[in-house]
Amino acid sequence: MTTLADLRNEYDFLDADDRYRLLIDLGRGLEPMPEALKTEATLVRGCSASVWVYPTAQADGTLHFLADSNAAITKGIIALVLLTVQDRPPTEILATDIDAALAPFDLKNQLSSNRTQGIPNMIALIKATAERYA
Repeated sequence: MTTLADLRNEYDFLDADDRYRLLIDLGRGLEPMPEALKTEATLVRGCSASVWVYPTAQADGTLHFLADSNAAITKGIIALVLLTVQDRPPTEILATDIDAALAPFDLKNQLSSNRTQGIPNMIALIKATAERYA
């Protein structure tokens, strides 16, 4: 799996169109999410596209998230968000400043407001999940 730092280094050298393609490719790389998990309970509220996030607690105490979206760019955005927290203990997720980790990608200026409006809700859902497991 690509690290956030590796992705950021690549992202910095790309023009706007290639950044879109990179996000789309990142979304394509998400682990498949079974259709049965795409429910109202796993739906992220406040996103212009449908986004589902499903957490699983691993035997080692980490959280692993499955996610999907019905929009390619949004799927890439949730994949980017997950790079900051995937397979980490809940306490580490709670201590992670996801907004700061994503800041170098400047998504608010790279993408339309429709595309980015749900990011705070994605982050809030992940943080709330970590809080429940902590």
